[in-house]
Amino acid sequence: MGWEKDLPPGERLVACFRPFIEHLVSSGLSPKTIHKHIDHLWILGGEIIRDLNETPSLRRKDVADVLLGVIDDEGGPLIYNCVSEEQQRSFDSSCRKLRRFLSSSSA
Repeated sequence: MGWEKDLPPGERLVACFRPFIEHLVSSGLSPKTIHKHIDHLWILGGEIIRDLNETPSLRRKDVADVLLGVIDDEGGPLIYNCVSEEQQRSFDSSCRKLRRFLSSSSA
């Protein structure tokens, strides 16, 4: 477990991820694919919490803005302790899918 101070931004990240997860479930994807995307959201959340701890000034920003700042049309942040290029590519694919979902939801 991380630090107590990480719980509020973590909860806000989960709130950002929840509509995307509900969308994945309703889209007819296989349970295995949905689970893969959820695993990637877990990694993304961990990377964002790591960023908050390494750059304390980010804690003053809205977590949703921090999230949108780390994902883009190319994917997500580099995974700390990434085991393979394939893992990074798969993670980036999930981040792109999340970015498209968030962009279409806010439009």
